Amino acid sequence: MRRVVTTASALALAAGAATAGGIERSTQSVAILFEQGRYAEVNFGAFSPDVSGSVGGVLNSGDMALGYGTLSLGYKQALSDRLDLAIIFDQPIGADLNYSPDAGGATPLGFRSYPLAGSYATIDSNAITALLRYKMENNISLIGGVRALRTSGEVALQVRPDPVMNPALVVPYGMSTSTETDFGYVLGIAWEKPEIAARVALTYNSAITHDFDATESSPLGVGRTSVFETEVPQSLNLEFQTGIAADTLLFGSVRWVDWTAFKIPPQDYATVLGGNLVDYSNDVITYSLGVGRKFNEQWSGAVVLGYEKQNGDPTGNLGPTDGFASVSLAATYTMDKVKITGGLRYVDIGDATTRGIGAEFTGNSGWGAGLRVGVTF
Repeated sequence: MRRVVTTASALALAAGAATAGGIERSTQSVAILFEQGRYAEVNFGAFSPDVSGSVGGVLNSGDMALGYGTLSLGYKQALSDRLDLAIIFDQPIGADLNYSPDAGGATPLGFRSYPLAGSYATIDSNAITALLRYKMENNISLIGGVRALRTSGEVALQVRPDPVMNPALVVPYGMSTSTETDFGYVLGIAWEKPEIAARVALTYNSAITHDFDATESSPLGVGRTSVFETEVPQSLNLEFQTGIAADTLLFGSVRWVDWTAFKIPPQDYATVLGGNLVDYSNDVITYSLGVGRKFNEQWSGAVVLGYEKQNGDPTGNLGPTDGFASVSLAATYTMDKVKITGGLRYVDIGDATTRGIGAEFTGNSGWGAGLRVGVTF
């Protein structure tokens, strides 16, 4: 049954960009704390989205979401009969988008550019989390830890206020941030019933606030310095599993993230173009539910469904997605103390209408893949 559990947790490898406004790339799971003995793992993930839209069905954006890869590492060991330690490295948020300079389309007035043709943006992050699990009586565990998050970002916009009548009129804007490292904490509680492979874990990850120094370039001037604050939001994770038949496991999760607290508000951007560079109108709840099955001593597999509600509110042009539905498949091969898991995920990305230019992004999707190698020693 424990091998089935490992297969189930590996499905997070193929999470992809179509969650939480398109920038969340880690679910901050604490499942590694429940591995037996001393354990280490390495995870590789990749996601290839296809996200495109148009203004009025004429000015086409082209595929503006770039594929990307992720890496995470984990180590767990027992410090005593009651106390376990885990160290996790991951890349919790990120963005990679690029509107082609040639994006646009034919109109009665000739070929015209998409309003953001030639624009791009990136967000990079790395995090290290140290977790402790204290095992109490009655199968209750207390979880706590600290997280260090290092983040930076860059954007270059080519905004065309009138892309049809006057496509040559461009308002340029660029911004790059300092790389900032700040800290947060993790608190949680878990309950287990090993005889039926049952476990419920509830964990809270605090918000982490970065104070960025930024260099902005716009019609106000080139290389102007400014400062702004961005809060990487707090979240709440409920992870659960239980055996439902011999060698068969039901598992899932519910994750809430306070994305309305996340804003990128550079000063010159607000003056020239108005509002925040990035913000979100709604918090996000993401659901997953799956079944894992052990086939023999070497092989086990799992299937999981994922869902994030489509809210219907206009989105930013740097994240033109709204909710998703997904299906994932994973298989684990076990040999002695080594477990190798591969996962595939298909994501149906929710339709969205963007603010300001009213672009309609419909019929989009993406494929994710992941590989995990875990060793018990």
